[in-house]
Formats: sequence, structure tokens, C-alpha cells
Amino acid sequence: MADIMSRLTGARLVETRQRGWVDPYAGLAAFDYSRRYPSPELSAYVEHFWVVTWTDLDEPYEQRIVSHPTVNMTIVQDFHQIAGVIRGGFSYTMRGTGRALGTRFRPGGFRTFLGGPVSQLTGRFVRIGEMFAASGPALVEQVLAEPDAGAAVAHVERFLLALGPEPDPLAEEAAALVGMVEDDVSVTRVDELADRAGRSMRSLQRLFRDYVGIGPKWVIRRFRLHEAAERVHQGLDLATLAAELGYTDQAHLTRDFTAAVGMSPAAYARLGTTTRP
Repeated sequence: MADIMSRLTGARLVETRQRGWVDPYAGLAAFDYSRRYPSPELSAYVEHFWVVTWTDLDEPYEQRIVSHPTVNMTIVQDFHQIAGVIRGGFSYTMRGTGRALGTRFRPGGFRTFLGGPVSQLTGRFVRIGEMFAASGPALVEQVLAEPDAGAAVAHVERFLLALGPEPDPLAEEAAALVGMVEDDVSVTRVDELADRAGRSMRSLQRLFRDYVGIGPKWVIRRFRLHEAAERVHQGLDLATLAAELGYTDQAHLTRDFTAAVGMSPAAYARLGTTTRP
């Protein structure tokens, strides 16, 4: 583990808190977003809590997301579910006034709560009351009834700690490897990641499907697409971007980008010019 952690290079091209949001500037004009970090007792399992609030929206606002290789638990008035890794994009439409409280688990961090391979959640939304039949509905009621966001987060923390999560070295390894892929844009192939991890490709794939919920190839491509979206906003030409992110050519990047984001890089760049501060 220490060896894996020592190989993190911090070579990410750009860093934003809205990585994965489609048109983040428009989003920040429509709602307020904040992060809260877990207590030390929960930090091995939870990456952060996120809170989105919106007030008196004149028109419904749809926020589209290009998903991450993480499990999220979301509690909002009409939606209280646990989402596994979503291969495509997804969206949520805000109306009127409301608040969403999310728990973003570390890669591998949800396995201890699930008690089995995280891949069984991939591509699925499961109601909290179905996942945690004995105590889930009460948690939803507490969070929805609590007007203070900090107190609502505390309810979720107490709920998760009461489930008795146990440390798992393989979960820590999975989280470190996903972090390596996210932070180092030079990681573009599964065999490169397997070599850095000191694992065979088959062993690496088993680890990712069991703990992350999806294979390492998807994780690599998804983070490179997050990077591409940010760089397109900055005006970098596609040929240069494709080369930097490990794509065979500009056409390959355009196909992947369009499939994940729902529009071509050129259209996305034009979208950004209308909403950027």
C-alpha cells in the first residue's frame, strides 16, 4: 500500500470542485453547492458529503452529470436512493425550493456496508429503505425533517457508524489505485495500472469489480473524459487534447466524449462560452 501511494504523481492537468458536472457555471448560478468532510471514524469509507440547495427557481433546472467511479447515497424529497457506478450520464431536475444531501463513498468504501461485490450495484438505483430495511426509512425521515444541513449530515454519519463498518486493506488499495488514475493523466492503459499496482491484469480487474464496481478500463476512460471536459472549457484544441489524454486520435476522443456527455466537444465548448463568468 505504501508503495502504491508513493507512486502518486499529482500530474492532473486541472482541478475543479465541479468535475463531472455538465456546464458547471450554469449550475452554480442556479443552486448552492457545498461539501462537508466526514469524521475521522468514517473517513476510510466516505469521501465527502455534498449539499445542494435551491430556492424559488422560476423555471425547472436540470443538472447533468458525467458520473464518477463511486457509490452515492442521495436523500432529497422525491429521491432517496443509493446509486452504484452509472456508466452513462444522468441528471436531476430541481424545481421550486429544495435540498439534496448526498454521501459520496470512497471507491471501495461501500463494500463493507453492502457485504458483497459492489458490481452488483453497477448501473442501478436502489432505494435506501430497500438496502437498509431495518433502519433506512427512519434515516430518510430524519434527514428530510432536519432544516439544518450540518445536523442532517450528522444523522447520516451516526447511521453509517451504527452499521459497524470494518477496515479492509483491499478497499484501501482500490481507493489508492482509483486516486492514482484520477490524479495522473499519464495512466491511460490497464496494463500500465496493473504494473504500478504490482498485480496481474486479471487480478486488477477482479479487485476493481469487487470493490469499485466496474473495471479499470472504464475508470481510466472516465477520468480522462472528465479531464477533457475541463480542457475543452479552457479552449485547448482537440488534437492536442487527444494526444495528452492517451487517445489514438481526435475522432476517438470525440466519439467517447459525445457518448458520455451527450454532445460533441465542439458543442460543449460553445455551451461553456454562454455561462462562464
